Amino acid sequence: MNGVALGDRTAYVEAGDVVVLADLHVGRDESSAVSLPLGEAADLRERLGRSLSRFDPETVVVAGDVVHTFGGVSDRSREILDDLDATCAAAGADLELVAGNHDAALSTAWDGELHAEYAFGGDDTPRTVVCHGHEEPAAAADRYLFGHVHPTITIDGDRRPCFLYGAESYRQTDVVCLPAFTRLAPGVAVGGLRAGETASPLIPDPGRLEPIVYDPNADERFRFPPLEAFREAL
Repeated sequence: MNGVALGDRTAYVEAGDVVVLADLHVGRDESSAVSLPLGEAADLRERLGRSLSRFDPETVVVAGDVVHTFGGVSDRSREILDDLDATCAAAGADLELVAGNHDAALSTAWDGELHAEYAFGGDDTPRTVVCHGHEEPAAAADRYLFGHVHPTITIDGDRRPCFLYGAESYRQTDVVCLPAFTRLAPGVAVGGLRAGETASPLIPDPGRLEPIVYDPNADERFRFPPLEAFREAL
């Protein structure tokens, strides 16, 4: 995890001054029965704002599934995207979007560039590639940051979003799988996953990955042994 700091469902890569988050699924509250007390827009804006205040990045990259619905982007979802872009701009950060498998219609609501992958660093710093994680990445990297999986882990009966870190676990390259930034997604329990059972080709063997839980209330990170050694305790 050299040079990568973990926050509230976000990762900060020091070498590029980049905050990475994944799976906003903007519009999910419109298309389902679940909702948040403050509303989706305020929840996303406030939590993004806290990450901006904490890390003060130059760039924010969303690693795919920016929106939730496949067929189109509603006016309300467009307003939320504009609000998040304005939140980044007010903090002096650029917002870059990587397209995920949910984002077929995202280009109708976003005037900026949509990236298949977003790469930065190299030479004197590790080359980092941010992708969604639903398919094999095209670009070579020293580490990959991605989403798509929505990982969670249950500890003492409490289900929590978690990061998954694998040292040289994908083609001899480090990976960091981020939890979904939206709090409306229930997540996928990763404790019992075996090889070939994850939704991402960047996780060929879940047993090699270390779950990391961030507690925003205590500002603490709890790093656990690889899943293959930890399963019996879950």
